[in-house]
Amino acid sequence: MELAKTYSPTEIETKWYSLWEESGYFKPTINPNAPSYAIHLPPPNVTGTLHMGHGFQHTIQDALIRYHRMRGYNTLWQPGTDHAGIATQIVVERQLEAKGLNRKELGRDEFLRQVWLWNSYSGGTITKQMRRLGASCDWSRERFTMDEDLSSAVIEVFVTLHERGYIYRGNRLVNWDVKRQTAVSDLEVTSTEEMGSLWHFKYPIKGHQNTKDKNSKYIEIATTRPETMLGDVAVAVNPNDPRYQHLIGSMLILPLVGREIPIIADDYVDMEFGTGCVKITPAHDFNDYEIGKRHKLPIINILTLDGHINENAPTKYQGMERFAARRQIVADLQELGLVSAIKPHKLMVPRGERDEVILEPMLTNQWFMNMEKMAQDALDVVKRGEVRFVPDNWQVIYNQWLENIQDWCISRQLWWGHRIPAYYNEEGEIFVARDLAAAIAVAKTDKLTQDEDVLDTWFSSALWSFSTLGWPADTPELEAFLPSSVLVTGFDIIFFWVARMVMLTREFTGKVPFRDVYVTGLIQDAHGQKMSKSKGNVIDPLDLIDGITLEELIQKRATNLMNPKQAESVVAQTKKDYPGGFMAFGADALRFTFTALATHGRELRFDIRRVESSRNFCNKLWNAARFMMMNAENHRDLIIDYTKSNKPELSLSMIDSWIMIELHGLIAEIDFAYATYRFDILAQKLYEFVWNDYCDWYLELAKVNLQSDDVGVRSVTINLVIQVLECVLRLLHPVMPFITEEIWQELNSFLGVKNVTSIMIANAPTVKELNYEIDNTAMQNMSDLKELVIGVRNLCATMNLSPSAKVPLIIEVKSPKLLNEITKMIPYLQVLAKLSSVKIVEQLQSNSESAVAVVLGQRLMLEVVIDIATEKLRLTREITKLTIELDKIKIKLDNPTFIGKAPKELVERDTKRMQEVLHTLVQINSQLDKYS
Repeated sequence: MELAKTYSPTEIETKWYSLWEESGYFKPTINPNAPSYAIHLPPPNVTGTLHMGHGFQHTIQDALIRYHRMRGYNTLWQPGTDHAGIATQIVVERQLEAKGLNRKELGRDEFLRQVWLWNSYSGGTITKQMRRLGASCDWSRERFTMDEDLSSAVIEVFVTLHERGYIYRGNRLVNWDVKRQTAVSDLEVTSTEEMGSLWHFKYPIKGHQNTKDKNSKYIEIATTRPETMLGDVAVAVNPNDPRYQHLIGSMLILPLVGREIPIIADDYVDMEFGTGCVKITPAHDFNDYEIGKRHKLPIINILTLDGHINENAPTKYQGMERFAARRQIVADLQELGLVSAIKPHKLMVPRGERDEVILEPMLTNQWFMNMEKMAQDALDVVKRGEVRFVPDNWQVIYNQWLENIQDWCISRQLWWGHRIPAYYNEEGEIFVARDLAAAIAVAKTDKLTQDEDVLDTWFSSALWSFSTLGWPADTPELEAFLPSSVLVTGFDIIFFWVARMVMLTREFTGKVPFRDVYVTGLIQDAHGQKMSKSKGNVIDPLDLIDGITLEELIQKRATNLMNPKQAESVVAQTKKDYPGGFMAFGADALRFTFTALATHGRELRFDIRRVESSRNFCNKLWNAARFMMMNAENHRDLIIDYTKSNKPELSLSMIDSWIMIELHGLIAEIDFAYATYRFDILAQKLYEFVWNDYCDWYLELAKVNLQSDDVGVRSVTINLVIQVLECVLRLLHPVMPFITEEIWQELNSFLGVKNVTSIMIANAPTVKELNYEIDNTAMQNMSDLKELVIGVRNLCATMNLSPSAKVPLIIEVKSPKLLNEITKMIPYLQVLAKLSSVKIVEQLQSNSESAVAVVLGQRLMLEVVIDIATEKLRLTREITKLTIELDKIKIKLDNPTFIGKAPKELVERDTKRMQEVLHTLVQINSQLDKYS
């Protein structure tokens, strides 16, 4: 086995995943002596394919699981999918509509058979995508919310909650989809700002028609929904509004209907909006419904379930479609002279998430769940710290919703889902039972009909934390993995899923479902727009992993768009953003990009250039490993036998001590990043160490040591070059599992290590395992060396010297301490700065034709003829830069508050830096004077 010359992700990734899964590495050990670490995958809907948000969150979860697995935890990542009630039913109904069929023609049984067929196809697609991304779920425990055991848990919970008095049936207002004819979850309502109209109507005041003052004959209301006036039962004004106080208690004649309705007073009315008079229609507005309850007003529903005017309205309008009725009502009122104004008006329009049909508040018989008691318990567990939100600002949102919670409408008028376990006898009496036999036993009749409705998808999802672990049975998994360690989810479902999981898990297990809730931001496109099919800006994670041509990408996006103009715009934008389509970046590059994106911000902008950068990072790691092993072959006799537990103690050089100190710090920073869910910092620290510290500095510096005449120096360095890489591979593995496995396996083969298993079950790096005596002055020495190298490189760049040119350097050193330090650095400096020679002198004899810089307070001169004007400009710019820095330091040190409150070491550091800058300015000004 040998690393290929070129990194090819596709070949590597398909090979390793199957080996991991077949080896059973994804399964928990159920080791009673090991701490448990569990994550429940938020189950994706079986309605299609995974999107970028899924890929992002799955990467974060997998990194957490792999990290804790390597730390010896008994880990479980519980996978599964959600049946997604209305979303899945709509998908299958559309498929049937394309064939000229509908579900009612098929019948319930045949329709459900079609849905199960779709589920088998779609669910399989999702798991394939997750595997391609590298998700190390325990697939043997995969669950589906409609599985038999999970369905039994749903029935058990429903019946128990009904027995405890939480669940009841009632006639209340709900969001209603007139096309699908079902109640709709709040989460499935998309409220968008649209331009509409605000109609001003005049309602006659009873008994005032003979008055001469025209303004006293009517009260004017403003509405955005004229058709609902047919169900008006009152007009409300603010009790503090002087314009209408004298009319409170008066009666109005409802136009077109002739019904008398009262003028009532309610603080809800905004005196500044419209006319300050609000028509009250409790059957068709949520706010009006609450006002109606407060004032004990009648409720008149004027719509059928399919959105037509019903028998409670005047005959003329009965049977009319709601918006056709709107137009007719406005025309009729205009004819009567009762329309005083029609004004353009921006309003929030509630549409169904799936069909974009305008939803109606509709009064229907539904099943509800009382949430008040459980909501208080859910508030208390967060207050006590049993559940923690990260970032913690999301706790405020969680609390606000629970403190103002309403009863939950849990029934849906669908066929796909968990059918409600309620049965009706011929008299309409309800019997809630675990099955038909139990219902018959209670009802004492077999003439029962089961409720046609199914449960809201979120009901079964709320049980996910414990139903997937075998509840209601008392299983070892429940004991080991409840509560789980963290839930990784989006902020948009804190109310609908997170809070409900807390409530129902507490109610049925007495435990919280999870310890932490890590709330991720929303993945947006490069322009800051939410990714959606309707906008044509969706990116399939697999297209980034495996590649896609521009033509294929355009076809994918355009097929989702119905509007030709929008399709044209999307095509143009896609060509502009991705002129070459996507190359095959590989899963590791995409995963690293997702990790780097994971700040604690609410919105995360995705830019393809970041994936390109991550792919370059993969190449850098691959090439560094290949270079290291090729060069290590020349020193094979010095490599420690890594199969032995007792390794010889080694004395470290400056560069070896430095890289070990940096590695110590990296391990600590990585552990901190995982503990605080700062994955952006995790990615940043790994990138900087690999690219800068290891590749650009240590490997280059190591070349000097490996050419030393001292066999001890060569031995230490070659072994540390190997050990640091091996350690870095283990640190990188949770984020970039495939490439690290490939390199790690090859490295072990190179070292002659037998019976190697997998990096994914190797031990996570610890500071303790790096058992070397470290010279703590190495950090300062290395910092000084870097400054010298960078100073020389800047001089060469300023003088436009060829990168391949090697020139002599003279360093003026007056400090005996620095003399000893810089003398040791000469071999490193000569290699990294590409110098032909380095000479140290006590007094620099510079001339006007030589380039001079000041580094570490010492003057450096390249013995190369320079352009004096260019050098003067460079020195002047350096003086300006240092003067600005000096002024900033002085402002701080002259501030008594800073001196009094800042840590002592910070004050000392700034004071020392000020002295260094002052000394450097003296040197540069002196040099500048020579050119005058």
